Amino acid sequence: MESKNGFKGGIVFYEADLGARTIREAEIENKMEQALQNKEFIVHYQPKYDLNTEKVAGAEALVRWNSDKGLIMPGEFIDLFERNGFVLKLDLYVFEVVCADIRKWLDEGRKVLPIAVNVSRLHLLDTDFVSEYGALISKYRVPPELLELELTENMPMASEDFLVEVFNNIARLGVSLAIDDFGSGYSSLNILHTMPFDTLKIDQMFFQNKTGSERGRRIIETVVLMAQKLGITVVAEGVETKEQVAFLKAIGCNMVQGFYFAKPMPSYEFEHLLSWEIL
Repeated sequence: MESKNGFKGGIVFYEADLGARTIREAEIENKMEQALQNKEFIVHYQPKYDLNTEKVAGAEALVRWNSDKGLIMPGEFIDLFERNGFVLKLDLYVFEVVCADIRKWLDEGRKVLPIAVNVSRLHLLDTDFVSEYGALISKYRVPPELLELELTENMPMASEDFLVEVFNNIARLGVSLAIDDFGSGYSSLNILHTMPFDTLKIDQMFFQNKTGSERGRRIIETVVLMAQKLGITVVAEGVETKEQVAFLKAIGCNMVQGFYFAKPMPSYEFEHLLSWEIL
């Protein structure tokens, strides 16, 4: 191709990157259905810590793809699955794995804490969504208070009345509702006003290089104070430093999640972590 000068060379490199990504996405799409059947998608748990006690208070279930070529992280496939709709099947699969794990822990007499499961906004437009999730809760006889569904604040294009009804139906299952990546969109306050959320997760962008920023600190303080007045639990995610932990504790944040405390881990490691906390 023409690449004699920097400008045209840049086009060549861009096209090459785009072509490689297109090929990679086609490869993933060709394998995703079989991978689901083969149970190649696995669930890791990232603990959430109570800031007052600094003990594990729950966890978030995160999906990984254990392919024949190694572990594939969600950043490589989740956006694609959102675009092609496969995320609907994957989310349901992950939810069932979590329900099965909770049932196993209960049967073994283990300490069981609430588990948060990510749910794509596409589910909100699926009329079978609530009944399918409810059926799995019943199948595995999981106490609904041990489950939390996390949705991002970027809601699908639908009427407010429709979305409120969907959220009320979810709440009737008895599970908790969390709004993930709060502050990353443009409708945060309206969502808190109209939707029955129990937990608010502060987007990690507020912590990246901002603990020393007065503006960033004031934003986080305001969000936490507002949530307290609404009776909403606040979880800060992406926490990586001792300074962030100290600041969040000082302003009354309830829980934290991030590499400072623990990375996502397989279920057996999570079980081991909880066993040690009991001792």
